[in-house]
Amino acid sequence: MKQKDEVKILTPVGMLGYGIPDANFWRGVDGGIDAIIVDAGSTDPGPYQLGLSKMIVSESALRKDLALCLAGAVKAKVPFLMGSAGGPGINAHVDQTIEVIRSIAKENGYKLKVAAIYSDVDAGIVRTRFADGRIVPCASAPQLTMEDINESTNIVAQMGAEPILKVLLEHPDVDVIVAGRAYDPAMFAAFCQFKGIDDPGIYWHMGKIMECGAVCAEPKGRVIVATVRKDSFDLEPMAPNERCTTLSVAAHTLYEKTRPDLLAGPGGLLDLTTAKYEQLNGRTTRVSGSTFRPSPVYQVKLEGSAIAGQRTIFVGGIRDPILIAQIDTFLESLQERLRAGYPQLQTGEAKVLFHLYGKNGVMGDLEPEKDFVPLEIGILGEVTAPTQELANAICSSARIGVLHMPYPDQMATAGNFAIPLNPPENPIGPVCRFSIYHLMEVDSPTELFPSRILEV
Repeated sequence: MKQKDEVKILTPVGMLGYGIPDANFWRGVDGGIDAIIVDAGSTDPGPYQLGLSKMIVSESALRKDLALCLAGAVKAKVPFLMGSAGGPGINAHVDQTIEVIRSIAKENGYKLKVAAIYSDVDAGIVRTRFADGRIVPCASAPQLTMEDINESTNIVAQMGAEPILKVLLEHPDVDVIVAGRAYDPAMFAAFCQFKGIDDPGIYWHMGKIMECGAVCAEPKGRVIVATVRKDSFDLEPMAPNERCTTLSVAAHTLYEKTRPDLLAGPGGLLDLTTAKYEQLNGRTTRVSGSTFRPSPVYQVKLEGSAIAGQRTIFVGGIRDPILIAQIDTFLESLQERLRAGYPQLQTGEAKVLFHLYGKNGVMGDLEPEKDFVPLEIGILGEVTAPTQELANAICSSARIGVLHMPYPDQMATAGNFAIPLNPPENPIGPVCRFSIYHLMEVDSPTELFPSRILEV
């Protein structure tokens, strides 16, 4: 392991496949770096990617960003690390990403040593740990059941830094690491440890910011470089019009966090209560003082997804002020009519939801402006049922009800609802739920994450 006083890491974008500005990327590479590290996954889009084995971006978008990252890594002679391949980080996406890398390497004459780290977890392991009482809910997740485990189409564990560091130590000449589901800052933390940065408060805090790219800049951007040393790290965006300020960097602790001071992850808790932010110049901020508290028991987050049913939707708008003024009671009456016609709605096997955009489509019941009467309302009707045929039938009845059902003081004979699409009902297909979103005890941080080495 080569010790370094400073380690420079370039992150080209907050999500691989979202597009990298070429000029800013090469500005960072040409300034001198030790690694290119990027996150490629998230649960932000919900459970469907994990449940249906779908990638978060198209393969063409993935290929474009990968080609640029590999070109930069080859030119700078530095490793390229990416976590949560494909989005959900399932084994198939790790292999699919490596095949894209293989194709790029062949086209450009690269010879690369690639490490694959996998994160799929066999359901049998989960059942055993569940029976042993070693699985607990993560945050507000409900208690796990054996049915949840059995219904899951895919289950992954979120790796910490240890499996990645293990590969780096065993194969210090590796060119590319493609990891399955990983805690977003884990790639950064592992590389810093590999290079001799041994303060976990520093490298975890740096990774937690850097995994989002230059979102911590003003205005928020994509390409960013971190200079990490034993007691602090500096952040500088690569776009000429962006800057990292003490305010913008400190404010990033509010982004995607339950609370801004204590951040839980595999193996411990990052404590930012003592963090300090110093403005070095007009573009760069230095961060120091964060601490990391190891957990007495090592836990990893499990993510599992199951198919909850089939979905059909319709969309349209209402502009009648008479109907808008009583839209809630109107839709409640429609729900009663639908329940009378479809027993599956009474038992809970099927569900109908109406999202009212212009009234409370975003906030729902949390909307504070309860008495606001808009000029017009957009309605998204959503039906989930055990079969697509049943979802289509209920959705059609719901759409017809919104269009034609009478209401008090109605002045028009029909046509309550303006429909922009034809056909008016649109089958979406399978809809998924997070069947597992829980913390599982492990005996070793690396036990669930096998790896392999190959050349492309």
